[in-house]
Amino acid sequence: MIAMLSDIHGNFPALVAVMNEIDRLGCRQVFSLGDVAGYYCMINECIGMLRERSIIHLLGNHDYYLIQDLPCPRSGAATACLEYQRKVVLKEHLRWLRSSKKSLRHNNMSMVHGGWIDPIEEYLYEISERYFSGLEGEIFLSGHTHVQKLFRFSEKSYCNPGSVGQPRDGDARASFAVITDDEIHLRRVEYDIDEIASRMEKSGFESHFYSNLYQGARIGGLLSNVREESSRQV
Repeated sequence: MIAMLSDIHGNFPALVAVMNEIDRLGCRQVFSLGDVAGYYCMINECIGMLRERSIIHLLGNHDYYLIQDLPCPRSGAATACLEYQRKVVLKEHLRWLRSSKKSLRHNNMSMVHGGWIDPIEEYLYEISERYFSGLEGEIFLSGHTHVQKLFRFSEKSYCNPGSVGQPRDGDARASFAVITDDEIHLRRVEYDIDEIASRMEKSGFESHFYSNLYQGARIGGLLSNVREESSRQV
């Protein structure tokens, strides 16, 4: 049994809840599809847990901004969070983050953070069987949209396990996925949002930066959506 995580974004209470559930389920291996960095203040705790558990982590766009000392091109709030993380992240954690790969093949699975045209920045908001038809692999996994989805096609499957640290689909619970014998199962787990909200407040952030967590939305309260073009949604 394999667990798939994505978009932890420095939200340690959410990561702890997910990992506790993964342990309860008996998963033997865990992959992280990018973006342990960005948005929330507990980046050292999150990277520390990934390293301690020997979890393979792919490079996400916020990870890339952090290690390259770049702002987020789409969000001033995200840039402010990255600036905070640059001040507090341990050098050894930053070195570990720099070693992250942009893509990974594991058995019949193909993994990226964004998409297979641009593994860092591409958003897959519209999913079609045609997109995957020329790609090698049977199971395709990515994050980045923070929307948990599963699509099964005639010969291939696509899964976004959703976001551990900042779900944007209207469900505030932390999300992940489990793969057993090529069967993909979407999972959600409740966590203590008050805890990360309190840590953010103590770190100097106004409620605007974390009140969205109670709504399962992006900063500012907007929801995101992923839809299919021509396949049957599961």
